[in-house]
Amino acid sequence: PPPGVEWIDTVDYLDETGEVLSSAPGARPAVPGADPTILSGSSAHPLPRPAAAARLAALALRNRSGPSLSAALSALPSQPDPALLLLAANSLPASDPTPLLSLVGWARHQPWFVPSDDLSSIVAARLSPATHSSDLMSLFDDALLHPEPASFPKTLNAVVSALSTHGLLEPAFYCFKRLRDAGFHGLQTSTCNALLSLLLARGLAFKAFEVLDEMSVAGCELDKGTYELAVPALARAGRIDASRKLFDEMRQRDGVGPASPGVYSTMVDVLSKSGRLDAAMGMYREMVAVGHRVSTAVSTTMVEGLVKAGKLDAGMELWEEMRRGGLRPSFGLYTMVVEANARSGRLDVAAKLFGDMEKSGFFPTPATYACLVEMHASAGNVNVAMRMYHSMANAGTRPGLSTFTALLTMLANKKLLDLAAKVLLEMKASGFPIEVTASDLLMIYIKDGSTELALRWLRFMGSAGIRTNNFIIRQLFESCMKMGLYDSARPLLETYVGAAAKVDMILYTSILAHLVRCQDEDSERAIMNILSVSRHKAHDFMCGLFTGPEQRKKPVLSFVREFFQGIDYENEESAARYFVNVLLNYLVLMGQMNRARCIWKVAYENKLFPKAIVFDQHIAWSLDIRNLSVGAALVSTVHTLHRFRKRMLYYGVVPRRIKLVTGPTLKMVVAQVLASLESPFEVSKVVLRAPGDSVLEWFKKPIVQQFLLNEIPSKSDVLMHKLNVMFPSSAPEARSLALPRSLGMSR
Repeated sequence: PPPGVEWIDTVDYLDETGEVLSSAPGARPAVPGADPTILSGSSAHPLPRPAAAARLAALALRNRSGPSLSAALSALPSQPDPALLLLAANSLPASDPTPLLSLVGWARHQPWFVPSDDLSSIVAARLSPATHSSDLMSLFDDALLHPEPASFPKTLNAVVSALSTHGLLEPAFYCFKRLRDAGFHGLQTSTCNALLSLLLARGLAFKAFEVLDEMSVAGCELDKGTYELAVPALARAGRIDASRKLFDEMRQRDGVGPASPGVYSTMVDVLSKSGRLDAAMGMYREMVAVGHRVSTAVSTTMVEGLVKAGKLDAGMELWEEMRRGGLRPSFGLYTMVVEANARSGRLDVAAKLFGDMEKSGFFPTPATYACLVEMHASAGNVNVAMRMYHSMANAGTRPGLSTFTALLTMLANKKLLDLAAKVLLEMKASGFPIEVTASDLLMIYIKDGSTELALRWLRFMGSAGIRTNNFIIRQLFESCMKMGLYDSARPLLETYVGAAAKVDMILYTSILAHLVRCQDEDSERAIMNILSVSRHKAHDFMCGLFTGPEQRKKPVLSFVREFFQGIDYENEESAARYFVNVLLNYLVLMGQMNRARCIWKVAYENKLFPKAIVFDQHIAWSLDIRNLSVGAALVSTVHTLHRFRKRMLYYGVVPRRIKLVTGPTLKMVVAQVLASLESPFEVSKVVLRAPGDSVLEWFKKPIVQQFLLNEIPSKSDVLMHKLNVMFPSSAPEARSLALPRSLGMSR
C-alpha cells in the first residue's frame, strides 16, 4: 500500500462448507494514480489521474443528477480529491451546467471536499444568470461568508460580471454593495466596467459614480473601456470639471491611446451647451488633429453653440469649414443659421441660405418662413416681405399670429392701408382673432399723426364688422380735435358716449381748451356742439354760468360753489385744477372778470391751489402763480391784491414786502398789466416784489381801487386793452392755451 495508507480489518475467505480457507487484511479505498488497479497484461498499474477525472465526468454526464449519480459516485473504488474534482469540472462541457452542478453538489457533502476559488469560478462562469441566478447568488454568499473572502477573488468577480453582463441590475448592484461594505478590494477592472456599463445604460449615472469612486478607493486601475464609459457619463451629468480631469488623465496614460470619436463628440456637445465655447472649440480642433472624422452632429453642435451665444461670425466660419469638408448640414442647423442671420439683420445672407436650404431638399418650417417675413417686415422691405408671405401661403404653410402682426405693422407704418386691409381679412380667414390687431393698427395711424388714414381705417373696421375699444376711439377723437377735423370728431364722441363710456373732466376740459384757441365762428359753433354731446356736468355748469340770475335763480358765487361741492376731489383734484386754469383763460378772453374772480375764489376755498397765497405776518406776503395759466394768473393777481389791499387799509396790517412769484413765463404778462397802473413792483428773474409801504400808497390811488374792485367801464379801458394784447385769438401757441406742467403730469 502507499505510504500512510493503512489496511483496515481482517477478511476471512471461506469455502462452500464454511471452513476458513485463508485470512488477509481487509479492503481500503484505492488511491488513483498510486494503487495498481489496472492490469496491463500480467502487470498491474495505477489508474492515471486524467482517466480518473474523465471517469468522474462520464458518470456525471451519464446520470446527470439525482440518486443514481450519487450511488454511482459513491461506488467508485477510489475516492476523488479536490484536485481531481477540479480536473473533472474543467472537462465537462460548458454548454450544459447541470452535470457540473450535480457533481459539485455531491462533492460538497463528502468529507474530503475543500472549497476553492478555482472550482467556484468555473461554476460561476458556466452558469447563465437568466436561468441560474439563485445558484450564482448561492455561490456569491458561500464565497463572501468564507472566513477569508479575499481568497475567492475570481469567484466574486465572475458572479458580479455575469449578473452585470446579462442585465440583472438589482442583484449585481446588491453584490457590489455587499463587497464594498465588507471591505473587499479585489474587484477587477473588467467587472467594474460591466457594472458601469449596465448602470449607465439604465440611466443611473449617480450609482455608476459610486462604482467609479470605489475603483479609486480600491486602487483598481482604469483602462480605456473605463475612460470611455466614465468621461461621457460625468460630462452628461453636469460634472464637467471632473470629466475634463479624467479626460486629461486618459490622454496622459501610456497604452490607452486617443479617445474615441464618441468621447470627443460628447465632450464637444456638453461643453458647447454649457457655454464653455472656448473649451468646446479646443476639443473640436483636437478631435480633428487626432485624425477622427468630425461627424455632422458634432459640427452642428458647435455651430449651434456659437450662434446661440451671439458669435455669429465664428459660427458662420465653422459653417463654411463644415461645407468644405463635405458634410451636409441638417435640417435643424439650416433653420437655425437662416433665422440667426435674419434676426441679426443680415437679410441677404439669410436669403441665400434659405435658397440653399430649398435646393438641398429641405422644406422650410413655418418658424423659418415667419422669421424671414418678420425680419424683412421690421426692416421695412415691403416687396420682399410680401413675396415671402405669398411664398409661405403657396407652400401650404399657415402664417402664425406673430407673422401677421409683423406684416400688418409694417404695412401700417408704410401707410399701405388697402394692402393692410387685405392681409387683415386673410388673417381673419386663417382663424385668428383680428379685433386687437386692427385696433393696434388704428393706434399706429393715430400716433403717427395720420388722422385721415386713421379715419379711413376706422370706416374699414366698421364695414368689416370689427369693433375697437373706447380708449382708441378717445385717442382718435383727440387727434381729430387737434387737427381741426371737428365734423369727424363729433361722431366719434357720440360713439364714445353711446358705448357707455364716461366723458371725464380731463376730456371735457381739453375740448374747452380747443374752444379757447378757436379762430372762426363756424369752428366755435362746431366745438360748442361737441361740448354739448359730451353730456358732462361741467357743460351744464358752463351754460348756467353764462345765463342771468333770473334763469339761474341764484347768485353766481352760490352757483359756482354748488358746482365745486359736487367734485370728487380725491379722484379728480388734478382734473379740477386743469379745468379751472382753462376756464379762467376762457372767461378772461370773454371779458367775464367778475365770473372769473368767483371761479378763482371758490377754487381757492376748496384748496385746489393750497400754497398759492402765503401770509407771513408782518414780514412778507406772497402769491405763487407759477403753475397757473395766463388767465388764472391775472385773475388770481387781481383777486389777491384786492385781499392784500383790504387787509392793509381796513386792518392796518402792513408787511415789509409783497412778492408775486411768477416764474420766467408769466413774469412779463403780469408785469405789463401792473405797469399800466404805475405799480411799485420791481421785476427780477422770477419774482415781482415791492416794499409794503409803497404798495400801501399805491392801493390808495383811484385807478388802482377801480382796477381791483373790477369796476371796468368798457373795453377801451387800459386793462381790457392789455388783456386783448395778452390774449390774441390768433395765437394758439400762447401760454393761456398750454396745459400747465403740473396738470399735464397728472393727466
